[in-house]
Amino acid sequence: MEKRWHILEAPEGKAAWLANALKIHPILCKILAQRGIETYEEARDYFRPQLSGLHDPFLMKDMTKAVQRITAAFEKKEHILVFGDYDVDGTTAVSCMFRFLQKVYIPENIRFYIPHRYREGYGVSKEGIEFAAKNNITLIIALDCGIKSADLIGYAKLKGIDFIVCDHHLPDENLPPAVAILNPKQKDCPYPYKELCGCCVGFKLICALSRRLGLSENDCFNYLDLVATAIAADIVPMTGENRILAYYGVKQVNENPSPGIKALMELSGLQKLEMHINNLVFVIAPRINAAGRMDDARKAVQLFIEEDYARAIEYAGMLHSDNDDRKEADSSITEQALSIIESDNILIQRKTTVVYQPHWHKGVVGIVASRLIEKYYRPTVVLTQSGEIVAGSARSVPGFNLYEAIHACRQHLLGYGGHFAAAGMTMLPGQVEAFSNKFEEVVTAQIKPTQLIPVLVIDAAIELADIKPVFYKIVSQMEPFGPENLRPVFICRNVTDTGYSKVVKEQHIKFSIKQNNTIISGIGFNMAERFGLLQSRQPIDIVFTINENEWNGEKSLQLKVIDFRLTVH
Repeated sequence: MEKRWHILEAPEGKAAWLANALKIHPILCKILAQRGIETYEEARDYFRPQLSGLHDPFLMKDMTKAVQRITAAFEKKEHILVFGDYDVDGTTAVSCMFRFLQKVYIPENIRFYIPHRYREGYGVSKEGIEFAAKNNITLIIALDCGIKSADLIGYAKLKGIDFIVCDHHLPDENLPPAVAILNPKQKDCPYPYKELCGCCVGFKLICALSRRLGLSENDCFNYLDLVATAIAADIVPMTGENRILAYYGVKQVNENPSPGIKALMELSGLQKLEMHINNLVFVIAPRINAAGRMDDARKAVQLFIEEDYARAIEYAGMLHSDNDDRKEADSSITEQALSIIESDNILIQRKTTVVYQPHWHKGVVGIVASRLIEKYYRPTVVLTQSGEIVAGSARSVPGFNLYEAIHACRQHLLGYGGHFAAAGMTMLPGQVEAFSNKFEEVVTAQIKPTQLIPVLVIDAAIELADIKPVFYKIVSQMEPFGPENLRPVFICRNVTDTGYSKVVKEQHIKFSIKQNNTIISGIGFNMAERFGLLQSRQPIDIVFTINENEWNGEKSLQLKVIDFRLTVH
């Protein structure tokens, strides 16, 4: 799929000042300036994150109320339920809070609850409240959910159950009647950093409780491997506190991971490798998510609260197996969906994709929607049958407001929710065609032609001669990478094939390219069909990230090629 290349600009004066102050390559200073780093102190905090840079948890609105209510529960020996969502953010948040409370309170008085993805749905559930009432629970700590559950939290209150809500989703005007709401996105919350994930909000509550109970601050940091996993999986900005917590969380994953994380690493074949944030995103997180997608997410919590490594391996094996099932369903459904599109010329020509099969597994339709966008770059909805109704997930392309488009189709829906880039909806089976046509009509009227062409954002142009170990060392110190701090993408113009590039494993290109007197190798995944462009031996422009490759104990720098095209003179 052809991409639009967009090379970022940087304020030259600021980049030059940084180059003078930091004594590093000017191109790297340009990238820092693009990312809002303008002073020596900001650069120091960026390259050397410190736990001392974390904000006081009591700056968060209602934190004092939350701590007071929990300590009152301790004094009265109340039963407490730790409640959370079924995804990575929710299950890690529940695991952290449960482990902490087990250490500071009566273990028998603490339970956890994860709603079943299909029987109960997202967020606070009536079944969960009934479970609490049945087990004499008078306080529920909700993590990664609750901000949208005003009615259900009101129902719990009538049953004599108090709620503390720890959430990061955008609040409605109508807030739930909880004794405390911890959410930095509340308009009147003075907390300086607004982009925490649900697990991070829970972590701040743990920090506040620790201080109130007179515990060592270091006790809180035992959970950072799980916190980093949540940050990685929830795709929150890798800035501010998120960056600090992710940095030290990855450090803990490498030095002293909890039994659950260690078990997942072993079963994934990562135990001997240095872990990075991308390992958490692409290997660890999918296995955690698979539990809720394919079966029951409680297994993920049981894994992370388990202290016996042999038992942790058993739970990790269950998640590993769920993930294998998830991959099989994902691959099979993607193949079927592509076949449906490719066999219908009308569907091919549309500006949207809406596909429906009643037998598709509900747990993977969101993943499939993302896969389809890789082939047909446009707003996409994948639908399946769930009981008597049709349910589905939608994904957008950058810059297009998916939620608003689905809102405009609401006459065909039973319910819907989501945000700018992703959404979910339900409808009656008889409304699928009408919804599909209306969605196409709305998107066609609103989307810009440029939004239907993928954009490849490039940080800076460099020469192959710039790619040296000292340059890469600074790039690697920019980790952890994530939204708003992505791995730098470079362009090098007017390079030529050495004649040694080749297709490997029938799908990929092993590059060997030169510019002036500099030769470097690279790998381009799934690019084999474009090998003829290299064979022409004409100058090309190449877009890539820089990676370290290890082979037979030897390390060398290589390019991970993202795109290439003929040089235009």
